[in-house]
Amino acid sequence: MLTELRSHVWAYPALEALHIVGIALLLGNLVTLELRVWGRSVAIPVDALARLALGIALAGFALAAASGLLMFATQPSELLGNRSFLVKMGLLAAAAGNAAWFHGRGSLRRLDRTARLQMLVSTAIWIGVVFCGRWIAY
Repeated sequence: MLTELRSHVWAYPALEALHIVGIALLLGNLVTLELRVWGRSVAIPVDALARLALGIALAGFALAAASGLLMFATQPSELLGNRSFLVKMGLLAAAAGNAAWFHGRGSLRRLDRTARLQMLVSTAIWIGVVFCGRWIAY
């Protein structure tokens, strides 16, 4: 399979496109939820929005992770030597830690200053992931 990914003219660009779609689903839904946590669209119950947005965000993450792993498998040594890739991996770990903290403390029920800060940090981390992803190729 890795041979096909490296040799077929459309395989790697298709993986990149799937990766971007996954990131768009993830980041778009997290920003939507963040806006609600910050007090926008208060007519929408936060629990209902969170169920929808987080479900789609997780699907986006799964798509981005699967396509990213396949892209990584085509050139692991080059990527492991790429500073932007390493920073991106660190940011992904930070995103996971922030998400665990957010959900572990029940931030969606509290909607307090800490919850808002956690959402801002999450969005900033994911934007950093996107920037690092673009810099990997350069």
